[in-house]
Amino acid sequence: MFEKLQEIYKGKKVFLTGHTGFKGAWMLKTLSLLGADVKGYALAPQTKDDLFHLIEGDTICTSVIADLRDKKRLEEEIVNFQPDFVFHLAAQPLVRLSYEIPAETFEVNVIGTANVLDGVRLLEKRCVVVLITTDKVYHNKEWIYPYRENDRLGGYDPYSASKACAELVIDSYRNSFFNIKTYEIHQKAIAVARAGNVIGGGDWSMDRLIPDIAKAFATEKPVVIRNPNSVRPWQHVLEPVVGYLLLGANLAAEGVKFSQAYNFGPNISDALSVEEMLKLATSSWGKGAYIVEMEVGQPHEAGLLKLDISKTISELKWQPKKNAQQAVGMTMDWYSKFAKDKENISKYTSQQINDFLND
Repeated sequence: MFEKLQEIYKGKKVFLTGHTGFKGAWMLKTLSLLGADVKGYALAPQTKDDLFHLIEGDTICTSVIADLRDKKRLEEEIVNFQPDFVFHLAAQPLVRLSYEIPAETFEVNVIGTANVLDGVRLLEKRCVVVLITTDKVYHNKEWIYPYRENDRLGGYDPYSASKACAELVIDSYRNSFFNIKTYEIHQKAIAVARAGNVIGGGDWSMDRLIPDIAKAFATEKPVVIRNPNSVRPWQHVLEPVVGYLLLGANLAAEGVKFSQAYNFGPNISDALSVEEMLKLATSSWGKGAYIVEMEVGQPHEAGLLKLDISKTISELKWQPKKNAQQAVGMTMDWYSKFAKDKENISKYTSQQINDFLND
């Protein structure tokens, strides 16, 4: 896999939004190891010991600290860079925070996406564009069936709704400006990637299960969980990161064929409850305890969500490499390494990426 991706991305210009975030930093490190020339565009990291600084992100890309809503700046950075690939990961990604800042969530996730696409419109060259949304774009009926790419979109909370709106924006731009029928004229291949809940080292975000577990275990405190029975499609962050890169590679080869939406998630057997994931993490760490505190009047969060990845497996030849236990093991190993040897965590992150790609 490493050599296959390196053949596609080595020496190519990649414009990456959200490069200072958790998933974006893993994407940046992977692209760097593949030999890509990366320009990142994102807000400054918001957390202590953020992964971007831990991997020395400033040394492996041209880093632009700016807002997606700054349309003029964003367009200038895209046009000046003349990218071969654009991966749009930047977002307000938290469900619970979206209840506190709903309008800002819509601005960043919807208008920000339109601004990225307007920047792409200004390019007079061939370009591949992969826009990352979420598994939460689906109109969730809390049923046991996994959602397919052609199922109805929707969203209860502001975050989910904003991402569903972003998909409408993307579809409109693809029809209006990047239509596959006129691909030979505009030469822009546009695809959407929908990923489930990702876990991995370096995530310190609020209200996320694995960061809460790592922080609690490191200080020998019990983990507090709100919704022990909520089921999510858990996967290690490198699963979708590699999936995005494969999607980009396929778009570069056949832009018309792959300009559509794809789900990236684990096998159905790895769609586990919060409590099941916590037990795996406890086993991997070696010790730990948890307590359940159901909040009165807490914001609505989906209780059941699964993705159908059969289309992605069939068309992109992508499939999950790690099961839930292995994903949790990789993640807890990273946090354990961080606690014991923080100075070498960048090297260890590279090691996990190389091991994953060469597995």
